[in-house]
Amino acid sequence: MKNIIKPIWQYRQLFLRSEVDKILSLSMTFGVSLVAARIIYTGERDFLFMIWNLFLAYIPYFISSWLTRTPSWAAYGKKFALVFIGWILIIPNSFYILTDLFHLGGHPGAPLWFDLALIVSFAWNGLLLGILSVRHMEKIVELYIPGKTVWLFLYPVMLLNAFGVYIGRYLRFNSWDVLTNPFGLLADIAQLIWHPVQYREAWAMVICFTVLMLLVYTTLKKISRMIW
Repeated sequence: MKNIIKPIWQYRQLFLRSEVDKILSLSMTFGVSLVAARIIYTGERDFLFMIWNLFLAYIPYFISSWLTRTPSWAAYGKKFALVFIGWILIIPNSFYILTDLFHLGGHPGAPLWFDLALIVSFAWNGLLLGILSVRHMEKIVELYIPGKTVWLFLYPVMLLNAFGVYIGRYLRFNSWDVLTNPFGLLADIAQLIWHPVQYREAWAMVICFTVLMLLVYTTLKKISRMIW
């Protein structure tokens, strides 16, 4: 029995370390419950993929949270650089879920209002996980970059996030393609960079999402400071 209780306790400690983690866990559980209810109601597994997307969105938040609790890694340049590179490759997964709103109305069987609540729930969770993870990293980067120039971190990160969302949604690449299909990924990215006019719609989306995410991030950041 002790061998069972200990892993369960460790699991709870992993997800419930703070009030924010508790709220996030409750919010994510709500979204997963909606997917389960839809499967039971319709007998179809149309939105099961969103649970996987949410899991991928959680990984960057887990990494950044771990860094904030591990000062030795956050303060040691070489260690932090390695983790940061891994984080920058997967943080777009958090914001990618916003584009799952494209699926609204494309899967009949449940009331439209229910699917709206389901998809918005996942999009909201992904957005929160992304915003909080970026904020974690911003605080750590402030150790290396003075506060007034922290935009050197934030603007490029949000641009890369938007670029990653486009690559994932339209070019259908995943984070692990960096390892499994690096040449194909680099070839498509090179096409976008070398022929910006030909891919002007792609760059329009990237710029639009960059501005959107910057506005959401800075707004929530300002509001949190004003209220708390």
